[in-house]
Amino acid sequence: MIKQIFNLDDFDVSALQQSYYGRKLLSYLNAYGTDYDFCRFYSVQDIGVNAYMFQINSTLVICSDLPLPTEELLCYISLYRPYRVEAPFYIINALGEPQNYKRLRRTQFEFSEHLPDDSFNESEVNDNPNLSQVYEILAEGFPSMQDKSLWLTDTSHRVRRGISKVYLYKGCTTATILFDINNNAVIGQVATKMSYRGKKYARELLYWLGHRLRQKDRKVTLFALDYRESFYQEIGFSTLGLENVLQRTDED
Repeated sequence: MIKQIFNLDDFDVSALQQSYYGRKLLSYLNAYGTDYDFCRFYSVQDIGVNAYMFQINSTLVICSDLPLPTEELLCYISLYRPYRVEAPFYIINALGEPQNYKRLRRTQFEFSEHLPDDSFNESEVNDNPNLSQVYEILAEGFPSMQDKSLWLTDTSHRVRRGISKVYLYKGCTTATILFDINNNAVIGQVATKMSYRGKKYARELLYWLGHRLRQKDRKVTLFALDYRESFYQEIGFSTLGLENVLQRTDED
């Protein structure tokens, strides 16, 4: 049974802290609470299973340590038609490919200790950049990122609440700490302005950022879709695992 949650006490925080999807849920719970319609939280209950899921704008994230019955999940997806569905591999595999959805493979990487080059100049890192400038860089690297106002609203809110941290290097390369929970930091939204690619700026920023986080005893991970995984392999990130996400194929 899927039931929307309106009370913060209904979450098993200690259990959610143990998995990537649970920590992602907690990051949005800490950012927004349960009072916003665009960020809804649910419990998913079945015999012997108590799981959670949440939908933030058009992304649905399912958190469960065990497989779940698919019928009700598929009904939810059919009704609300999220643009992307993220969940552990055993849940995505059980869902198959619902109508108008396709599977995308992505790889989870972990930062392996790489020191920044001696030539790296930390003063060229801006840790409080103009977010509109950052968006323009991301829009070149992620063509599906089309709603600027939505991204700005969400990112600025999470930055103000201390959930996320955005960095801009040399005015042309960006990366974000999406959340840092239970000594697990997740990096995302890594991109370089098209006219500056090939200069190893993304590598330099990631080495610096990963090293800083490792000095704080954080485990540093990120996800990359298959067309970007070779970059992270090339710069020395180690592969933790492969999984799939579901993404809508229709354009409306």
